[in-house]
Amino acid sequence: MQMRPQIQLQAVIKALGDVVLPAIDPDNRLALEQGKLAIGLLTLLAQQLPVQFAFDCDELARLIATSGELANAAQGGAGTQAAVAALDDATLAAGRTLDAARSSPADVEAAVRAMRAATGVLVTEVHRDGDTASQATVQTAVLAMSKQQLLRERSMLLMQGWEPDPKAVPPLADLLAR
Repeated sequence: MQMRPQIQLQAVIKALGDVVLPAIDPDNRLALEQGKLAIGLLTLLAQQLPVQFAFDCDELARLIATSGELANAAQGGAGTQAAVAALDDATLAAGRTLDAARSSPADVEAAVRAMRAATGVLVTEVHRDGDTASQATVQTAVLAMSKQQLLRERSMLLMQGWEPDPKAVPPLADLLAR
């Protein structure tokens, strides 16, 4: 089970290239072509995935920058003025969104890794030299958080078919909305 899309994509590309394509009848040119196209598309996706967020933020920043020029250039009647006001409102909202997006997905992933490491050190140290009450409280907190995280991970990977009772696992969107 692997949750990171970059690793999943690499595994699928390797399996298709090393196992599936060689197993296709060489006389079935259409199947070979489609297999190669699928590998190519997945390879492209693997390259684009890490930069997609930055790409979207870059576009949003350029749209924000252009909106002022457009609003200043727009002269006309009530419809034009209403459109300028709507563009101004959208620009303010987009600016707030872009400001909130200053952390990248890679930053969030790095913070998750750092929090896991720091949490592990604390748990180890509390169980090494902490008092009994602290040990019990830390254990309870870690197990509760782990239970919730595991449920989300199971839900995220539900489509892989590992769950004996898939209906018992809530949809990921519901879990993330809580």
